[in-house]
Formats: sequence, structure tokens, C-alpha cells
Amino acid sequence: MIHQELADAINAQIAQELTASYNYLGMSTYFDEQSLDGFASWMMNQHAEEQAHAMKLLIYLQDRGGKVELAAIPSPNVQFDSVIEVFKTSLEQEIANTKSINELYELALKLNDHATKSHLQWFLDEQVEEEKSMEDIIALLGRIGNDTAGLLYLNDKLGQRKEEPSA
Repeated sequence: MIHQELADAINAQIAQELTASYNYLGMSTYFDEQSLDGFASWMMNQHAEEQAHAMKLLIYLQDRGGKVELAAIPSPNVQFDSVIEVFKTSLEQEIANTKSINELYELALKLNDHATKSHLQWFLDEQVEEEKSMEDIIALLGRIGNDTAGLLYLNDKLGQRKEEPSA
């Protein structure tokens, strides 16, 4: 049976992952309204990925005998001023998620819960990839500046991303 404090923290992380998922869905709708289908598709993949992360945590909590308590998810922002603003918002979200997972790992460490530490290692590694991905796109958008052709090229390139299998 998982420690109650850890179960509560995992429930909070599930809510955070689902909030991120919903935020990515909102970002996807923004891009769709801007006729930037590649960016919209890329964000839809992010949406699905975050849902998979939440489910990975939810199933783990159930497997450990913890009670799942689903929290309300706030409405996502669907209005942005620019493409780069969307990705900067995404990066901030990923940085917050990394911080939260690190705190969850620290709690598992404090409670000497080796199974949870092991389970969370995948999330720690995943967050390195998530942050780098956002940082790379922001850097490219910075180089593109106001060049419409560059923006459309990146839109096309990001639209080629295939949906990744569930976590």
C-alpha cells in the first residue's frame, strides 16, 4: 500500500498532467484558427502525450492500492498574440511540470519508496526531452522572426511529427 502523502502528491501530478494536456488542446485550437495545421497537429500530439502521462501515473497509483481522486481541470487559454508566445507558454508549463515531478521524486525518496522512485525515473528523463524540444522550437522561431516563409516551413516540418505510442 502506498503512503497517503505520496498518493496525494501523485493525484496532484495526475491533475497537472491533465491540465497540461488540456492546455495543449487549447493551443492546438489556436493554431487551427490561424490555419497553421502543422503546429496544430504538433500540439495535438502533445495533448495525447500528456494524457498518456496522466494515465501512466493513474494506473501506477491504482496498482499500489492508492485511491485516485480526480481534480477539476481549469479551462485552457486559447488566445495568444503569436506563435512564439504559444511555445514560450508551453516551455513554462514544462518547466513547472519538471519541478513538480522533481518534488514528487524527493517525497518518494524521503518516504523510502523505491518502487515510486523507479516509476518516476521515466518521467524525469521525459521532462529533459520535453523542455529541450520546446527550447529548440523557440530558438528556431527566434531565428525566423517575421519571415513568413520560414514560419510556414517550420509549420510544415512540425506537422510531419507522427503520434508517438502511449507511454
